[in-house]
Amino acid sequence: MEYYRYILSVHIIFMVSWMAGLFYSVRLFIYHVEAEDKPEIERNILQREYERIEAKLWHIITTPAMVLTVVAGVSMVCLSPVLLQTSWFHVKLGFVALLLIYHFICQNIMYQLKLGKCKTSSFKLRLWNEVATILLVAIVFTVVLKNAIDWIYGLVGLIIFAMVIMLAVKWYKHYRKKHDC
Repeated sequence: MEYYRYILSVHIIFMVSWMAGLFYSVRLFIYHVEAEDKPEIERNILQREYERIEAKLWHIITTPAMVLTVVAGVSMVCLSPVLLQTSWFHVKLGFVALLLIYHFICQNIMYQLKLGKCKTSSFKLRLWNEVATILLVAIVFTVVLKNAIDWIYGLVGLIIFAMVIMLAVKWYKHYRKKHDC
């Protein structure tokens, strides 16, 4: 138990790094897709640069941070196996599993972009970007609240939060069309 707080600190630090990498990666995917509308010379330069930045971000920050987050999390469970007996922890693990799936879908999108085979629009990528935000909120609230009554409020709040985020993305799309941003 002596090392638990140190490992928890490492877990939080790398979780923040992982989330930052996911947020920025999908933002780069959006710009990469939008570069398709540029004149050929500009498009080629931009897309090559996005591929370079995406790969570095993914392989140097995002994936290592994901691995270290998971390793620290597993280490915490090994030091405190009582966590496996709590229902809130199972809920957290479910959200973490979804986040891992999200991570590997993002990796697939990156590879599709590199091959020029990505058919996802920038609008859909903007919506996709918010999935990580929703999962982050769900994980943090689950860990902090921990009890079932709070989960009910938390779930309702999460649904409302997700709806607000999606509406904001749709509003931004409308705003961009109106102002040619």
